Amino acid sequence: MNKIAFLIVALIAGFLGGLTTYWLLPPQQITYIQNPNSTNSYNTSYLQAESSNEHQEDFSQASAIGTPSVVFIQCESTTTNYGANMFDWIFGGGANTNQVASSGSGVIYSGDGYIVTNHHVINNADKIEVVINKRNYPASVVGKDPNTDLAVLKINEKNLPYLKIGSSKNLKVGEWVLAIGNPFNLYSTATAGIVSAKARNLNIVHSQFPIESFIQTDAAINPGNSGGALVNIKGELIGVNTAILSRTGSYSGYGFAVPIDIVKKVVNDIITYGEVQKAFGGLEVSEISSALADKLKIKDYNGVIVNYLQKDGAAEKSGLKKGDIIIKINDQNIEGKSSYDELMSYLNPGEKIKITYKSNEVINEASLILTNSEGTTEIIKRSSVVSSSLASELESVSKVEKDKRGISSGVRLIRIKAGIFAQLGIKEGFIITSINRYPTNTPEEVIEILEKIRGKVIIDGVDINNMRTQRSFVLN
Repeated sequence: MNKIAFLIVALIAGFLGGLTTYWLLPPQQITYIQNPNSTNSYNTSYLQAESSNEHQEDFSQASAIGTPSVVFIQCESTTTNYGANMFDWIFGGGANTNQVASSGSGVIYSGDGYIVTNHHVINNADKIEVVINKRNYPASVVGKDPNTDLAVLKINEKNLPYLKIGSSKNLKVGEWVLAIGNPFNLYSTATAGIVSAKARNLNIVHSQFPIESFIQTDAAINPGNSGGALVNIKGELIGVNTAILSRTGSYSGYGFAVPIDIVKKVVNDIITYGEVQKAFGGLEVSEISSALADKLKIKDYNGVIVNYLQKDGAAEKSGLKKGDIIIKINDQNIEGKSSYDELMSYLNPGEKIKITYKSNEVINEASLILTNSEGTTEIIKRSSVVSSSLASELESVSKVEKDKRGISSGVRLIRIKAGIFAQLGIKEGFIITSINRYPTNTPEEVIEILEKIRGKVIIDGVDINNMRTQRSFVLN
């Protein structure tokens, strides 16, 4: 009898233990998939099995084509922690500098050394190296696009193996795909799966004008796969792996990739102009949620609803109003915000487009000419300015962004290192709107003022959440 009682107690304890473990798991979260450091330590329990013969598919050809074109990227960056007051910065004390290593993947885009990767893989890196066939190449940053989480690197090499560009527009849910990258520093790892969904919006791209329309796949993707290739069964590049949906930070079901048709536009613009030529229609839109549909008594959830119009912008001039529902662009159906953003990402300033929209259930059409971020149709070649005296990198804020934020001037701090801004607790992305009430519009103005000014200094601006902030200090 005692044995039976003991067995019952053991079974109950095991059940309760398993239930507790389940409930204590952290909630699912979207995670970028770069390696946090360049060490070779990893938990082998994270590794996923390669595709087996039960799928009755042969991925060897796609793997043989794709693997040589995927590179390993190593980055080094510097972080600085300060003491509690301004004197620590002035006299050089109280600051601890640490070297941080990280890694990820990249895809050779052309034989002459251009490589595409994720922005978050190389952002803030002081040193970038690309490893190809065990050989290390120093890499320079050609350009970055936080809006799509993409970046382009360049190495001094020729005749590199690069992938044929496929099409993400024609990609179908259920197609076999191969994810190739360097998870956990395991070079040239290929995993297979299917396209499980398209046009996913995850709200993980934290920029002023994010574009999210991810390809979702169940091919095993892990930390270190960021920037790697998603290829179809022919070995064609159809996406750049970017993020995973996970409770643990490791693969647990789904990975997400930037579609190649978005990648093509971004990379070609960066190589040609050094800046993505993003097109604006003078409006912003949002998804039609069930709550919004009930409130507005909308029966059809397809399309996107106009929630912002730029004053005197192209959309306002064409007759669109807040609350109108856009259902087509150039006769292509809009299912939601992801498909709207993706269609807009293919376009260029100066192009004329046709918008089909519903206003009070009446279908209308409007034509408008897209503009750039400054409200013109010219080529944008915005560049940042690095200041050694301020230990920061600065750039002007575009007219479109200033209108949206409700500010008339602004210079953004896109990188902050060991210097005055870091000591003041100002974060990257902060926009300086004025110094001692003097409006600032160019990086050169900010640098000149802060290098020459003495006495009390008041910096006004807005943070990444558009909260108005003020900092004051004294320069002698």
